[in-house]
Amino acid sequence: MKKISVIGSLLKKIYRKFNADLLEALQAKGFLDLRPSFLEILLFVCDVDAPSIKEIGYACGLKKQTMTSHLNELEKRGYIVRKAGIQDKREFKVYLTDYGQKFKVILLEVIEDLENSYLKSIGEVELERIAHTLDNFHTKIKSHNLDQQTLI
Repeated sequence: MKKISVIGSLLKKIYRKFNADLLEALQAKGFLDLRPSFLEILLFVCDVDAPSIKEIGYACGLKKQTMTSHLNELEKRGYIVRKAGIQDKREFKVYLTDYGQKFKVILLEVIEDLENSYLKSIGEVELERIAHTLDNFHTKIKSHNLDQQTLI
């Protein structure tokens, strides 16, 4: 198997393990209505102030239909609310509700706990090295993709 396939497979396994650990910890804190597919959206909305639906979809790599379905569910469950933009009424922004803000506080605590457990497993230096390497790899392949698009 090619190295890039191995790297992709390992990244997918790590991502799934992180999501599973995160979901389990959040469920233990009483957030029983979450699905793994909601986590990436909620992580983004908790990190970015009032993102547009388009920004969320792009950042999470989700199609418009999937985004609409997930946002409908998250709104119905009380985590978010969508409001028309002030300057462009056609562009909707996503905001955390009061319940969503409470969720964010718990989410940040859970992520810190997870990071501490990962630190115990592999150590701070190794975790920093991995983060730096992955960030560097991501930056370079993004740049490579942009270069390829320019050639077309």
